[in-house]
Amino acid sequence: MSFAAIQSLLPYIILALGATLVLLLGAWFPGRRGWLYCGVVIAGVAALCSAVYEPTLTEVGGMFVTTVYARFCSIMWALLVAMTLLVSRRYADMMRFPGSEYTALLLFAGAGMGLLSAASSLFGVFLGLESFTLVIYVLIAFNREDDRSSEAGIKYLVFGAVATGFIAFGIALIYTAVGTFHLPEAMTGLIVDGRLRALGLAGWAMLLVAIGFKISLVPFHLWTPDVYQGAPAPVSGLLATAAKGAVLTALLPLLSLLGDAGADVKSILWVLAIITMLLGTFVALPQSNIKRMLAYSSVVHMGYLIMALLVGGIDGSKALLTYLIIYSFSTFGAFAVVTSLSSPRGEIQEYSDLRGIGYLYPKRTIILALFMFSLAGIPPLAGFFAKFSLFRTALAHGYGGLAVVGIFSSLVSVYYYLKPVISMFMQDQAVLTDIEKSSGEENFVLACCTCAIIFFGVYPTPLFNLVAAVF
Repeated sequence: MSFAAIQSLLPYIILALGATLVLLLGAWFPGRRGWLYCGVVIAGVAALCSAVYEPTLTEVGGMFVTTVYARFCSIMWALLVAMTLLVSRRYADMMRFPGSEYTALLLFAGAGMGLLSAASSLFGVFLGLESFTLVIYVLIAFNREDDRSSEAGIKYLVFGAVATGFIAFGIALIYTAVGTFHLPEAMTGLIVDGRLRALGLAGWAMLLVAIGFKISLVPFHLWTPDVYQGAPAPVSGLLATAAKGAVLTALLPLLSLLGDAGADVKSILWVLAIITMLLGTFVALPQSNIKRMLAYSSVVHMGYLIMALLVGGIDGSKALLTYLIIYSFSTFGAFAVVTSLSSPRGEIQEYSDLRGIGYLYPKRTIILALFMFSLAGIPPLAGFFAKFSLFRTALAHGYGGLAVVGIFSSLVSVYYYLKPVISMFMQDQAVLTDIEKSSGEENFVLACCTCAIIFFGVYPTPLFNLVAAVF
């Protein structure tokens, strides 16, 4: 690899090399807090490098691009990794996590997510996807003292292995049809007389099954509630935001390259979006576990984001990134509150655990309520403007049916987002009174997420301008 290529991939190298050094040095210098802070610095440096450093190459090895879009995505994933490490400081102490191993795994995950968003070849897509998926397997089962964590890790491993098989088979079929891994040539080579070749359509069907597993589209979502419930809360937050976001940002250019010839693929996604929004919404209604409810919430929001993928083009791309940013702040913030309410006895799980705690811990519970309102799309919080922008874009591009289903799903969702809020502020005596004071790191992350959803809700123009600059 040339020096120019190394410079162009510098943010991912910082994450991967930093993770390796943390893992190796941790064997000689055991600890926890120091390594977590070190990981935050490494992730922050990688994000800063992506923001200010202009790569010398536009593409590296025919596998990864260095466009503004790819760099912006890598900034998002690196910052989410840094936030995960920050909210994990007190949690890792309580659960006695090995600091260097935990930090290294999260940094490796950030590198893999960034590479996936920057992939310009089918091989790059596979490499990026599997590099962070393998890390997520371990992170989900990281709490060895909790049987639910081990069970969640096994379930994700099994479903992930199936998804890996599908994506490998799909790539093989596409390569057989066109003879190249490079995405522009591969996607255009699949088109004959304005339609996809039969072999290419079969390959895309395999890819969609794998992607459906990775982002929890119905009917490939069955692993989601069990994994979210069993995984450590900070890991669940990363899985619900950055891990799914990286897959969506990689799928966006793939669909764009197909153009009008991707009608068959889009018709499949149209059906998946409909059933994902409807089934995810109605299954979330009876939930009594907050992490399982947030799992089904993420399923529904993936259905919303598919709308942006179907629209495609500049408008669809802007709607996707805008919604993804605001969704990430709201969802990660909700999991950060769950993390901050954890105690040595374990995490808060059931709504019954939340009864009355709003009067004992008002700041954190009010913040959690704000995140719930944002996810529900209640103005003036940012979630409302994200949904408004997305549904308006879908209507403007002929996806009125999807937009109507999305609006209906969003209205129904208010019920299950309000359930934990009502539990927190019921007059009953609080069941849990031994929750520790939140740490400074947790307060910082919660403040950032809260300020983001309030500021972008009241004044969304800077966010729209930022997303417009990416394209």
